[in-house]
Amino acid sequence: MGVTCVSQMPVAEGKSVQQTVEILTRKLELLGAEKQGTFCVDCETYHTAASTMGNQGQAGKLMYVMHNSEYPLSCFALFENGPCLIADANFDVLMVKLKGFFQNAKANKIESRGTRYQYCDFLVKVGTVTMGPSARGISVEVEYCPCVVANDCWNLLMEFMQSFMGNHTPGNPSVFGNKHDNIYSPGDTMAQYMELFNKIRKQQQVPVAGIR
Repeated sequence: MGVTCVSQMPVAEGKSVQQTVEILTRKLELLGAEKQGTFCVDCETYHTAASTMGNQGQAGKLMYVMHNSEYPLSCFALFENGPCLIADANFDVLMVKLKGFFQNAKANKIESRGTRYQYCDFLVKVGTVTMGPSARGISVEVEYCPCVVANDCWNLLMEFMQSFMGNHTPGNPSVFGNKHDNIYSPGDTMAQYMELFNKIRKQQQVPVAGIR
């Protein structure tokens, strides 16, 4: 487990999501990256049940229950701007028993699936983000495996991402905050995916709001 950056790649003008993914993966292969199987990250949204809210009219808190194929024995539960709980894979069963407190927003399930690539000390995952049957965006995860402190490798990470993403490399992920000199953890990666998924959800809602 190294330091990871998760970002969104915009769909190329005049291209589909799938065509843009193919352009990206072709660039990686031309660099010399080799396929290393597939990956999947999924996220289900739970909201606080009305019966547990103390003040009427107060917005319920959202909790995101996530899985990552890199960590098949773990389940991640995250609150927006809050802590990340790492539990074993049976946590989903517990959530069913807690339905009096947290209710599953079933239509909100979102996931990213795609191909893993290895290039020297970098692990790259290019994924198609889907909600229901339709593709909604593209995720790019890049991990620099030999390092666990973001500050020590951030410039190198950005330079490598620029080699195949061009000008679409991201700024510092908000999850890092003031912890650039701290040890990076899998929970930090999941927090970045949570932010990416929420960003893509909001992008899909804009046209609907315009119609109304």
